[in-house]
Amino acid sequence: MYLAWFFVIMLLKEVTMSLITRRVVESVELGEGPHWDAETQSLYFVDIYGKAIHKYVPATKKHTKAVIGINHVSLIIPVQDQKNKFLISIGRDLNIVTWDGESETVSHMEKIYEIDNKPNTLNNRFNDGKCDALGRLWAGSMGAQPVPGHVELNKGSFISLESRGKAKTHLTKVGISNGLAWSLDNNYLYYIDSQKNTVDRYDFDLQKGIISNGESIFSLKKANLTGILDGMTIDTDGNLWIANFGGGRVLKVDPRSPQRLLNMIEMPAHQVTSVAFGGANLDQLFVTTAGLTTDGVAYPPPNNGATYVITGTEAKGLPGIRFKL
Repeated sequence: MYLAWFFVIMLLKEVTMSLITRRVVESVELGEGPHWDAETQSLYFVDIYGKAIHKYVPATKKHTKAVIGINHVSLIIPVQDQKNKFLISIGRDLNIVTWDGESETVSHMEKIYEIDNKPNTLNNRFNDGKCDALGRLWAGSMGAQPVPGHVELNKGSFISLESRGKAKTHLTKVGISNGLAWSLDNNYLYYIDSQKNTVDRYDFDLQKGIISNGESIFSLKKANLTGILDGMTIDTDGNLWIANFGGGRVLKVDPRSPQRLLNMIEMPAHQVTSVAFGGANLDQLFVTTAGLTTDGVAYPPPNNGATYVITGTEAKGLPGIRFKL
């Protein structure tokens, strides 16, 4: 028995030691929405409270940003077949902007959609968003935060956008619309509402752009873990990698088996916000974090708010899908 436990401990030690976590971009206030663009071999992400879009090129270690400065920016996705065009959110609006990836400002901006425009939701804002295999955007919103870290309940919605102004509302009374991923066969959409603190699985019809039959497949509470579930991605084995905000870790979950937690990676930052696989071989896990003062507790730089890359996970992911305008 002792010998068996010895080998288990040594195996866990070997797995842990094979992981290398490096800080690659200096701290921002609320890093979010990492998107790996295979065409430019670049990582795009946002600083929500800094109202800025960012670009990081691992090959050259070059980091650039453009400050939008109007309202919170929560997502950035390159537009398919259009050089230097990006879909970004600004508050409750979706906009197409022109950015050369170098300048400190964007050169053109066009609003194409507005969410939650009823009197009781005018203080909402977009949060996470990604494109499905057809280039259709799926994104959701959240309520206002009258106190930092405390969001108004059930004010958000979850939509899909196929083109300028053409959208479908799929969910209402959403708390904090967050992580998104699709199963490898596109039969399921995995979705996180951070106020529910669960990963929900929906039947997904790619051609019709509809979801149905939602059910919870993973609960942070049932896993006896602290914090909330935030952004997520999927690997080529079909496993989910989920940011655990307030828990200081990344979770690896098998969505095909309810409540199956495969692994946890402890991070140097407490407020882990999102994850995306990238790099030339799509085997590097990029992790965004925040450095927010919450309930009087400060989480200062350089560790908090930095963007990290983790190597040695032995997993590979998929590149981000560009928005088809």
